Amino acid sequence: MATTEKTLQAPRGVDMALITGPGDAHVRLIDDRFESRITVRGDTVTIAGESADVDTLEMLFNDMFKQAVSKESLDEAYVEKLIGLLKTSAISPKTLREDIVLAYKGKAIRPKSAGQKRFIDAIRMNSITFGLGPAGTGKTFLTCAMAVAALNAHQIGRIVLTRPIVEAGE
Repeated sequence: MATTEKTLQAPRGVDMALITGPGDAHVRLIDDRFESRITVRGDTVTIAGESADVDTLEMLFNDMFKQAVSKESLDEAYVEKLIGLLKTSAISPKTLREDIVLAYKGKAIRPKSAGQKRFIDAIRMNSITFGLGPAGTGKTFLTCAMAVAALNAHQIGRIVLTRPIVEAGE
């Protein structure tokens, strides 16, 4: 198979320590998941390997650059999530980054996974949407964020919150 090599230049002002991670943990994590060779020198990242892997890694590093520019957290869990999204091709990280549900005090609320993105899209397209899933997956948080966004956009006049009288486990 033919190997391809690409050199990426980090945007001005990006701290490459955020990209490589503490003790180069992010680069080692990426290196373990892909067959390509990754070299970081100064503010350039060189990727060599199969064409498909190089293209995937280019998207991965470009998203990491954007995350570092926006001063949002760039930890190992975030890098793992990016790798998972790109490997499964469920949804591109760019699509998640650009879908801002609500911005409050300079902080953007956006879906963090392909499942959350599908849930947000279902809420936008349907007047009634049922969300099922385990605790902690963002069902209530994203629903409230969507409701507040609709209220701010004057699409609705008020928000009515309800809860069951009897707990679910009783």
